[in-house]
Amino acid sequence: MTSVYFGNDNGEVNGMANANIGDIITFKRDGESHEGTVSGVRENSVIVQYGYSKDKDEPLTTIVNHKNYKIKKSSK
Repeated sequence: MTSVYFGNDNGEVNGMANANIGDIITFKRDGESHEGTVSGVRENSVIVQYGYSKDKDEPLTTIVNHKNYKIKKSSK
């Protein structure tokens, strides 16, 4: 999926590749680099599962803005 964003003043167009469900992305959280699998895609962000909490017996999930991650491996 590719989204197109328009520049502020001069009408330039920038393309930004967004992750899809199942893609593996890398992102930074609290100064540490993390890797996770995209489980949901929203207009401005993705929902990422990046680990598992044994204490709570549930997956660790977070929301990452499209500007703040890099796609490591596409599911396509």
